[in-house]
Amino acid sequence: MDNNIFFAASTLGTMAFALSGYLQGVRKELDIMGLFIVAFLTANGGGALRDVLIGDVPNILKDISAFYLVLIICLVAYLLKLHKYTRLERRLFFVVSDSLGLVAFSITGAVIAIEHGLSPFGVAVLSITTALGGGVVRDTILGEIPALFNSEFYGSVALLIGLMIIGINEYYELNDISLSAVFIIGFVIRMVAYKYDWHLPKIQKG
Repeated sequence: MDNNIFFAASTLGTMAFALSGYLQGVRKELDIMGLFIVAFLTANGGGALRDVLIGDVPNILKDISAFYLVLIICLVAYLLKLHKYTRLERRLFFVVSDSLGLVAFSITGAVIAIEHGLSPFGVAVLSITTALGGGVVRDTILGEIPALFNSEFYGSVALLIGLMIIGINEYYELNDISLSAVFIIGFVIRMVAYKYDWHLPKIQKG
């Protein structure tokens, strides 16, 4: 797919993830260093975990642009007092940005896994890890049950994208057209799931 579009989607997603970490940090009354660390890990933790799993040095340790992007997000969020807005994460622009990042990172993780010759299980794991690893790290640090385990139809989108990439690689070809199709389908599924508040079933205690 068009690298510029993919880059834009990934950047918007990174910004949304960083803002999510910042807002969570404010709610937990962290100091400014804690806020930045949580925002940074939320935005980049998934990619770092992925790189470690495949035996690479995390890109965030080689490219300082991720540091500057999160720093800017934190400064802008503070200056605009975004933490004073209730339910900011439910606003449409935030949801769209977050969803674009979710889909873009899921595809990135799956494609990298295939390039490294991983099994279908490995592809699914890297797809989920890249997209959701930062959120899991954030919630764990803040003493919360990771949203991945009990949130709306969110992590399932990353899994579905991983499965689509596996199928395309097995029976067709990974190219700009097929990856663009996966991107569009994944984004539509995520937005429909958000609109209709889809959840995976839970086993009720008692």
